[in-house]
Amino acid sequence: MERRIREGLADLARTAEATAALAAEVAGIARCYAAALKAGGRLYFAGNGGGAAAAQHVAAEYLVRFLGPRQALAATALTTDTSTLTAAGNDLGFEQIFARQIEALGHPGDVLILHSTSGASPNLLAAARAGRSRGMTVVAFLGKGGGPLRSLADLSIVIPSQETSRIQELHLALEHCIVGEVERELAG
Repeated sequence: MERRIREGLADLARTAEATAALAAEVAGIARCYAAALKAGGRLYFAGNGGGAAAAQHVAAEYLVRFLGPRQALAATALTTDTSTLTAAGNDLGFEQIFARQIEALGHPGDVLILHSTSGASPNLLAAARAGRSRGMTVVAFLGKGGGPLRSLADLSIVIPSQETSRIQELHLALEHCIVGEVERELAG
């Protein structure tokens, strides 16, 4: 058991080291978020399963705080309103649960951030299309080569792994790096 734990952590460290090569892309996403927030835009986060959990976690970091006390930043997880999710799923189909919200809430200058290990989830693809049609910047945190979502995103990070858990762990780590940089940028 201990050997497997050590091997798992060593694998995470190797994947994180490989992901460090994407630092310029991560910094570009941080600048994108900061520019949108400075201009009065909002950040919208979505994902399925672990990606939904990451969406909620990261939106809270912006809305409440991350490094320390500061003004609230406009961020929303599209994964949290069960009435909207179930109504859209029932009436329009599960693939529309995020797109419908973006149709109502998204504006030019806002950023839509999608978390997907495969980049193939129909509801995230529909959300990306809705975001693009609303003039939003679409950012995707991906793995497993990026899938079709990669081509719909304006900015993307593809974790160099095929393992869902590693991809999700590093998505959250990168989002923490980004929120820290956004707070520093907005603090001036």
